[in-house]
Amino acid sequence: MAGRRRLSVLSWTSAIPVLGVVVLVLTWGRNLATGVAVAVAVVLAAAVLAAVHHAEVVAHRAGEPLGSLVLAVAVTVIEVGLIVTLMAAGKAGSESLARDTVFAAAMITCNGILGVSLLIGAVRDGLAVFNPEGTGAALATVATLAVLCLVLPTFTTSSPGPQYTSAQLTFAAIASVALYALFVVTQTVRHRDFFLPVAPDGTVIDDADEHATPPTTRSAMVSLLLLFLALVAVVGLAKVESPSIETGIDAVGLPQSFVGVVIALLVLLPESLAAVRAAVRGRIQVSINLALGSAVASIGLTIPAVAVATIWLPGPLVLGLNATQITLLAITVAAGTLTVVPGRATRLQAGLHLAILAAFLVLAARP
Repeated sequence: MAGRRRLSVLSWTSAIPVLGVVVLVLTWGRNLATGVAVAVAVVLAAAVLAAVHHAEVVAHRAGEPLGSLVLAVAVTVIEVGLIVTLMAAGKAGSESLARDTVFAAAMITCNGILGVSLLIGAVRDGLAVFNPEGTGAALATVATLAVLCLVLPTFTTSSPGPQYTSAQLTFAAIASVALYALFVVTQTVRHRDFFLPVAPDGTVIDDADEHATPPTTRSAMVSLLLLFLALVAVVGLAKVESPSIETGIDAVGLPQSFVGVVIALLVLLPESLAAVRAAVRGRIQVSINLALGSAVASIGLTIPAVAVATIWLPGPLVLGLNATQITLLAITVAAGTLTVVPGRATRLQAGLHLAILAAFLVLAARP
């Protein structure tokens, strides 16, 4: 039974990248009917899942810290591809799409994925227990990156509007990449034990998954090829779907900035599912690592990549958050800090984070 299940997953993840490329060829440059647009959206979502799966296979074969970089880069390519294809259309509001997407990703990871994981852990074991050293370091990295890339542009005066000058943007991009690299080395090499699960008595538990047999070189090379096809399909289908996404957002009366929430939800779908599965198995630290690690990668890699892309993109790059968004970010960091410090959380802390996420979604839909 287990062998058939693995074969089924392998077949599904192998077929989707090829199917995605075929659908891309058939739909490129065409005006899609509603039914076709929905079908393409399903293929796009499946291609995202397949891309992350194959990135994980390659990452497992490469080992740490290279493996984490492979996975993060693959997810970043997906996120940046979705952002850039929509920004390239030049529609009103697209200049702030990178900000809206990255901020939405931070809210979803630091409140949604984290809150659900803590809730599952608290319901399952009475208390959700985790390592405060690694979790605190990850949260501090998220907060620093968010301030550098999303808060400070609102208050700088060298350029009109909530945006950086070229020199300021260059500094923010370089600092973000440096902080991300430092985080990866800390998490996977120098202080790996800070990010391992802990028992209720505080004893570090080595993650059994770290000892799983890595895939063969042949399997990794096949996954690398399928990863490339999946990324081509994701970026291309995002371009095909962009008019339908924007039309759908307008049709339901949502602001254009809500497109960023849609992109963030799509990109974070694999991490969300993986985090929930880990929490159900009692591996809360793994869930938290996925949540905060995704936030670090989303800000630390996406903003620099989009900053480089602005060389070819029309219009300005608006990164500064508005007052409502800064308030939500501040309460997220404050609540997260108080959650992390004890190294254990109850249903109350989980509820606080989920309430902040709900507030973000309501205000994103109705600013």
